[in-house]
Amino acid sequence: MNRPSYPTDLTDAQWKILAPQIPPAKPSGRPRGTDMREVINAIFYLLRSGCAWRLLPHDFPPWQTVYTYFRQWKKDGTWKAIHDTLHEKLRKQDGRESQPSAAIIDSQSVKTTEKGGSKGSMYISKSKAENAIFSLMLWA
Repeated sequence: MNRPSYPTDLTDAQWKILAPQIPPAKPSGRPRGTDMREVINAIFYLLRSGCAWRLLPHDFPPWQTVYTYFRQWKKDGTWKAIHDTLHEKLRKQDGRESQPSAAIIDSQSVKTTEKGGSKGSMYISKSKAENAIFSLMLWA
C-alpha cells in the first residue's frame, strides 16, 4: 500500500481473517493485477463515506474495477460467505455455539399486506453483503 491510510482500511488482523474468503483469480485469462485488499478498502471507504462510485479517491483502484468486484461478489455469494464466517466467529468469541439453536417469529417480525407476499413488501436498500462488511469493520 503506497498511500496514507484511511480510517476504513482493514488492519492486518482483519485482512488475515478476510483474505481466505476472497475468490481466487480465474485460472484462464489475464492474471489478476489488482490488489484485493485495496478493493476491499475502497468498498469500505465508499460504504462508510456514502460517496458515489465515481467519487472514490484516486489512490484506490479505478472505481469501475472496485464496482465490478463488488457486483461479482454479490452475485456469486462471496459477501454472504464473508458474513456467515464472521457471524460464526463472533458467536464463538462470545462463548456460544456457532449456529443458533432456536429462532423466534412473532407478528411484529413477520409483516404481510393485503397484496400478499413479496408483492406488497418494499425493497430493502442495504443488502446482506453491505451489512456483512460493516460487521467486519466493527468486529476487529
